[in-house]
Amino acid sequence: MAYLNTPQSQKSISYTNKDYNSIKGKLIEFAKVYYPNTFNDFSEGSPGMMFMEMVAYVGDILSFYQDTQIQELFLTHAQEAENIYNLAYNLGYKPSTTTAASTKLEIFQLLPAKNIGGEYVPDFDYALTINPNSGFETRDGNNKFLTQTSVNFGSSGSNDLTNISVFQVNTNTNQPEYYLLKKSCNVTSGEVKNQSFELGPPEKFKTLSLYDKNIIEIIKISDSDGNIWHEVPYLAQDTMFEEIENIGANDPELHQYNASTPYLLNIKKVPKRFITRVKPNNLLEIQFGAGISDSPDEEIIPHPDNVGLNTESGRNKLDKSFDPSNFLYSKAYGEPPSNTTLTVEYTIGGGISTNVPSNSIITPQNISLSSKAGLNTSLSNYIKGSLTSNNPTPATGGGKGDSIEDIRQKSMASFSTQQRTVTKEDYIIRTLSMPSKFGQIAKAYIVPENNLISDSTTKQNTSGLDLYVLGYNSQKSITKLNKAVKQNLSTYLEQYRTLTDSITIKDAYHINFGFDFEIVSLKGFQGEEVILNCIQNLKKYFRIDRWQINQPIIISEVKKIINLVPGVQNLVKLKFKNKVGSSLGYSPYKYDIEGAIRNETIYPSLDPSIFELKYPNTDINGKITQY
Repeated sequence: MAYLNTPQSQKSISYTNKDYNSIKGKLIEFAKVYYPNTFNDFSEGSPGMMFMEMVAYVGDILSFYQDTQIQELFLTHAQEAENIYNLAYNLGYKPSTTTAASTKLEIFQLLPAKNIGGEYVPDFDYALTINPNSGFETRDGNNKFLTQTSVNFGSSGSNDLTNISVFQVNTNTNQPEYYLLKKSCNVTSGEVKNQSFELGPPEKFKTLSLYDKNIIEIIKISDSDGNIWHEVPYLAQDTMFEEIENIGANDPELHQYNASTPYLLNIKKVPKRFITRVKPNNLLEIQFGAGISDSPDEEIIPHPDNVGLNTESGRNKLDKSFDPSNFLYSKAYGEPPSNTTLTVEYTIGGGISTNVPSNSIITPQNISLSSKAGLNTSLSNYIKGSLTSNNPTPATGGGKGDSIEDIRQKSMASFSTQQRTVTKEDYIIRTLSMPSKFGQIAKAYIVPENNLISDSTTKQNTSGLDLYVLGYNSQKSITKLNKAVKQNLSTYLEQYRTLTDSITIKDAYHINFGFDFEIVSLKGFQGEEVILNCIQNLKKYFRIDRWQINQPIIISEVKKIINLVPGVQNLVKLKFKNKVGSSLGYSPYKYDIEGAIRNETIYPSLDPSIFELKYPNTDINGKITQY
């Protein structure tokens, strides 16, 4: 055989041909250039062409799978659902299988009257308590809703009001026989389910699959030994938030604030923990830890306090080698359940169909009640039977789970936040997102801490932060937060703050104000009606939920609101004034409003503060004047 005398290293090879036709073409060209005397039959039926086409076929397939594998590594380009789900978890986002609808539910119960000193009052001994995850059904029975918190008819607070009215009067004595109690609570669509698993010896990273689809959340996992297993975002996270009822037995000091702060927040160590994963088939997997070693963690992973000890009573471990994979056998990733029966309690449901109209959730179903012992049995059963409900507003928010595109976008957004607080906006959003059952925070503002140093100059501490907060009272007026809410907030932020940040929670100031204005009205308009319309528009503008800490009052905007009211010819006077005095219901803080005006703007104080128009019905005074 004769070969072209060309060294192998000098042969020209193209690496850019990746499809069948280009690979085949380059093979033919390669043969013509380097083997002209060996092979020159390029007809479609020749054996040589058969081999070239087979090589091109294999090359095309390999090129396709190589490109596809690279593509599947990137969330923006991946197409396989399994890969997209895995990438989402890597970025810290857990896809949802379904979305539950929610609404405000009004719940009613009757309460017998009792005579105390000749006066008839409600007998709160018969007041019921509805436990969390109690069920209510729609009129047609097709949709179920669950209470998110307990509903205690025997208590009433600023955030949990109990409305009481006379329901039935004795026709002979004209005295009340029964009262009607009304409470409100949040409900979400869903139905409680249970599934049990028999487990044998411990298995590292034991994984269980639930057979129900469209699972909204895991309520609780318990074992036959009485242990409770807790859900965490990652198995390496060994702490979680724990909510406890704010009662005297749990905290004698903070119990006095239970009306506005019904729950206290603690951080709890959880060696028995699990994570959940949603699969593309809408099934939910539960995964437990790997701490299956019988040896103490100290035998597997050195404790920093003991590694370098070389005393008589201690052990020197500097000469020992430790395998990083030992973490998989320690309790660092949690304990696996073993030789027990696990019971998983969870909710299913949600979807578009759960967006039910108003006045449709009326039937108590699977209600978990608690009441006082030793009561009249027949009367107690009658009271329990009187329980009813209604939703004055439609349920909204129900929908399908995340689509593939939803997972892409939400995963990238989740990764950008990373469940941490770094910027000013991070801290404010995290503060305002604390669940209301731990206390309602209405306003938040954060600044670097200012520390005084020895030479009496002010130096900014970049690692110290002052978080100024305020809340609402039952009339939605600005008020200071109590000690219980601040403690809950401090505990809540502890899980998210940057390690080097220290946070001091402080009360912001609130400045009450009012103002007088005078206008000239156009002919053909009723002056009193024009004034009334001006006041109504000003009330909307100064609604407290529109105002934030350190937000100035732009006087030109206030003037514009008045001048745009139909019938206003001209605004001739606008004067702001400070309203102060605790005896009058105002803030105790005086403020020189006139001295704070610069360029048609009323600036707040140097200390973080918020302007509040507390009594708009009396603190806005308008009148008609003549030229």
